Amino acid sequence: MPKNLFEEVVFTAVMSLFMVYGMICYNMSVAMGGCTDQVFLMAFSELKIMWPVAFILEMFVVGKIAPIMAFKVVDPRKDRPQFITYAISFCICALMCPLMSLVATILFNEPSVGTYAQTWAMNLPAAYLWQFVVVGPVTRFLFRAAFRRSEAKVENAEGIAA
Repeated sequence: MPKNLFEEVVFTAVMSLFMVYGMICYNMSVAMGGCTDQVFLMAFSELKIMWPVAFILEMFVVGKIAPIMAFKVVDPRKDRPQFITYAISFCICALMCPLMSLVATILFNEPSVGTYAQTWAMNLPAAYLWQFVVVGPVTRFLFRAAFRRSEAKVENAEGIAA
């Protein structure tokens, strides 16, 4: 979807913001025994720490590794772009969830192997659900809407100049 570095930065920033906020709300709800209005406000305190971590990890590490992993399963010459997007998203979740669970365990929980394993195991299904049902589709829709206009203007300008 992103066609240049600027678009990649915008897409990654928005996607990581929504994913991190959703996962923080999920984890706080689990810890508090339910989701309350308070959770949505309290999540902002962790968001200040976790969003930059997620953005940096996805932009410079996971975002480079995930397509390599995905292209071992899908072929860009044969497969529909939709399936390629799903494969890359699946790989990003598979890498980001254990990394972010580790960071959250170290920063906000009792740092032990058991706590990390439990956090990761509880977060993985929620991360996939959040990625494929809510955040992924909404972010891709918003991204296409925001950047389609600029593409249409470029196409119109090229058509007028020709």
